Amino acid sequence: MRYRRTDVVDQALGVLDSYGLADLTMRRLGTELGVQPSALYHHFANKQTLLAAVADEILARGSRGDRPGAWDERVVAICSGLRDAMLAYRDGAELVATAYSFGLGARSPYDELAAALADGGLDPALVPTAARTLLHFVFGHVTDEQTHLQAGSAGALEDDPRTESDFAVGLGIVLDGIRVRVPRNAEAER
Repeated sequence: MRYRRTDVVDQALGVLDSYGLADLTMRRLGTELGVQPSALYHHFANKQTLLAAVADEILARGSRGDRPGAWDERVVAICSGLRDAMLAYRDGAELVATAYSFGLGARSPYDELAAALADGGLDPALVPTAARTLLHFVFGHVTDEQTHLQAGSAGALEDDPRTESDFAVGLGIVLDGIRVRVPRNAEAER
């Protein structure tokens, strides 16, 4: 059977969602596709590049299109979209955060955040730190949400499932701190 790179990524997403990141192996993926694991190296140099492609696909599938005009509203939309995209797949936060941290992929949210922050008039020297801080908040928050959900469904927690998320409040706190660093005249010019 001939398969394309996109077929491998699609099947990898299925394995990720069914079994989790720890079980997303080249061997399992090869079995799912009906090929020897070594055949996968025709499309991907190694497992890390496959995982990066899967992370990028998670982000692409979660893409929301047009963003609001105001820089801070764009930041909220980017962070919320990233959260939603990662929550859509089992271990999505761990996979996307790892691909980003290793510099292998999942870069689009950082680039979008940096552009929004720069458009808001934040000191260019602070833009990279602010963008990474926002990403760290989203990655950490979603990892916590997914871990709690998985542990609860496995019966490892005695407390009830969380009924609502404090993501928006936490993001607002981080964004308030960034707004303090935006010069008043930059806000007025935008």
